[in-house]
Amino acid sequence: MHEDEPMDFEGFDSPRTRKFQRKVTLLSAGGVFLDGFDLTIIAVAMPMIVGEWGLGAGEQSLLTSSAIIGSFVGAVTLGNLTDKFGRKAMYIIDLLAFVLFAVLTAFAPGLWWLIAFRFLLGIGIGADYPISATLVSEFAPKAGRGRLSTSLGAMWFVGAVVAYIIGLATLPLGEFAWRAMLLVGAVFALVVFVFRVTLPESPRWLVAHGRVEEARDVVEKITGTRPSQDEVEHEAAHPANAPARTARLLSLFTGRQRNRTLFVCGFWFCYATAYYGISMYTPTILAPFTQGSHVAVIVGSGIVALLGLIGSVIGMNLVDSWGRRPLIITSFSGLTIALAILALTVNPHLVFLIILFSVAVLFANSGGGILNFVYPTELFPTELRATGSGLATSVSRIGSILGVVAFPNMVAAWGNNTALWVFAAVGLAGLLICVFMAPETKNRGLEEINA
Repeated sequence: MHEDEPMDFEGFDSPRTRKFQRKVTLLSAGGVFLDGFDLTIIAVAMPMIVGEWGLGAGEQSLLTSSAIIGSFVGAVTLGNLTDKFGRKAMYIIDLLAFVLFAVLTAFAPGLWWLIAFRFLLGIGIGADYPISATLVSEFAPKAGRGRLSTSLGAMWFVGAVVAYIIGLATLPLGEFAWRAMLLVGAVFALVVFVFRVTLPESPRWLVAHGRVEEARDVVEKITGTRPSQDEVEHEAAHPANAPARTARLLSLFTGRQRNRTLFVCGFWFCYATAYYGISMYTPTILAPFTQGSHVAVIVGSGIVALLGLIGSVIGMNLVDSWGRRPLIITSFSGLTIALAILALTVNPHLVFLIILFSVAVLFANSGGGILNFVYPTELFPTELRATGSGLATSVSRIGSILGVVAFPNMVAAWGNNTALWVFAAVGLAGLLICVFMAPETKNRGLEEINA
């Protein structure tokens, strides 16, 4: 190794590490699955909660957005703590929050208790984005990092689809159905938690904190090869891996990091605003066209979610071959066009609505919905990786909150078509951000990208 180059963890590119990398990815994806399930299940349960408690439009918006608001808080605060205290510690703690607050939501005695518990559950949801994505990227090989990281995004949509399946399965439970839906999330979280405790700390984080011998132990255990003392000490001294005490939020807005931060926050904000504004209200939008059938609403919305999952799988299989930049530009192009067609359509048929919404989320999730797990972890250095990912997640939550809160109010004031034009404009803004700012990072090591 040249004396001016940092250790680049070449061992993680060997076939020996594949099994371990799949394990890390699967357990991280388990948390993202829970994110998708818990954020979607409230949309599935909402018609039943409204019927039982007689909620108004404002109360529905607050209940729908409570977990998203919590995820904003979790992302902006716990991402920074992940850089300070370690990936593994926060990786386990946030799953405990999933289990505890999912149980409490299922037995909430009233609306405000449910809103409070959903908010606290959301803190765990927001924390898991930067934690899981960071850990996967730091163990992943260069050539397959995009596929492993985007699989996290795909699992979000698996969680969303499962939420609709659980919704159908629990309908026969009558008044207890919506509580059973929420309780299932706690069961899933408990299973993931049990397996997560077996994972080691990220050696990149250990090196950045001067814990060189521990990093060597972890690398040797995973790869079968122990890095030399000189290599690891050189890596610890490298500027790109300065101790985490130098990590400050303002560092994300200085020098080269400024444009990277603006790009990641910008495209994720636009994606989240458009996607959540539509997807969280898909059952509500379709309901007037189904003659009051709960089954038809859930099936129609589930089809849209399934096409979103298919879009994420398509993107996952293209990200390392085609590249990040063309994928995200195509994604926002398709989303914007589909929303514009929806906005132009007057008195649509139910089947037409399902098809166009499906096309919109398919394109959205094939790029923007999965690259939000890739770009933030690739474009920030080790000492800022979770902090930057947490900031980007929190900005996206602002977009999610705006979409969830603004959409029903815009529909009430202007009608569906005008509201959809607003979201088409947001999609166009995301497209322009990607055209002018999206970099290409495929087949490059994290140290190379941030050298």
